[in-house]
Amino acid sequence: MIAYAPAALFFVLCGIGVLRDRRRFSNAVLLGIAVSFLALALLAELRKAPTLVAEVAAVAIILLPAVGTLALVGFLIANGLTMVRKEGRRPANLLSLLAGLGILSVISLLVAAVVTRSYRLGVLAGTAVLVVGYISFLFVCFVGYAFLYGRHRPRRDVDFVVVLGSGLIGGDRVPPLLASRLNRGREVYEKQAARGNPPVLITSGGQGPDEKLPESHAMADYLVQRGFPEAHLVREEHSRTTEENLLFSRAIMEQAKAGYRCVIVTNNFHAFRAALTARKAGVTGQVFGSPTAAYYWPSATIREFAAVFLSHKLINFGICGFLALCGVLAAAL
Repeated sequence: MIAYAPAALFFVLCGIGVLRDRRRFSNAVLLGIAVSFLALALLAELRKAPTLVAEVAAVAIILLPAVGTLALVGFLIANGLTMVRKEGRRPANLLSLLAGLGILSVISLLVAAVVTRSYRLGVLAGTAVLVVGYISFLFVCFVGYAFLYGRHRPRRDVDFVVVLGSGLIGGDRVPPLLASRLNRGREVYEKQAARGNPPVLITSGGQGPDEKLPESHAMADYLVQRGFPEAHLVREEHSRTTEENLLFSRAIMEQAKAGYRCVIVTNNFHAFRAALTARKAGVTGQVFGSPTAAYYWPSATIREFAAVFLSHKLINFGICGFLALCGVLAAAL
């Protein structure tokens, strides 16, 4: 049972973090560490298993990561090509393709090191694996915890539903991505209104340089045209970023009601990062995600993770730099 103690400790720490505030990236890391220790403890149990079971498990442990990695590379590259075909060649749409090619490059480096039996190439490949492994661990933590966070549903009545903007088509029309957010926000509103206490819905978004009107106005028009009561709409029309969406909406809510409670609505791939931003902005409320087209999710998730990774750049680049330095020193010996 001692083998399970580290896993239990980190599960407890993660639980305490969630109870304090589920909008913390540290919760994701603690959960990832706990699951990792649990996996190691389970592997240790294989020593007690019958020989055949242990051999089958060992083969699975070797083959599954290799096959899974190759499958992931194929998936990312295929998804990247789909993104380029459907969404264009903007840098943000190339992320899954670049991630797939990056992993393929590391695999090729490892193969080259084995084939050539080059010590320095082996050290370089090992260093790349360490850095990629660290980033991959954080990514898995992010995706896993974001999935769990997305299972959260508002259980108590709220005073406000804040729908975050995401840009307009042709300068004045709501795109499908934003329509999904608005429909989810309306769903939250209607469920609470049915209990006799309708909240105020805030559409949040300013006017971009290529837009004919503020996003919040187009969002409100979209809802009103579909029968939403305009008396329960408020337009926040000055924000340009997610952080401003939340800060300016918070000012509206605080002015209207001290001690307010709210739900923030965005797309599911953006929900966890929006929750981290809401915590930073001092907004009292959790984030609720709306559906996103399946082909769009991988690149969008990578972009969200990259933003979270860079928001902790000091520690993350410090660890990556330390791993790279270890590789350089090893190659110099």
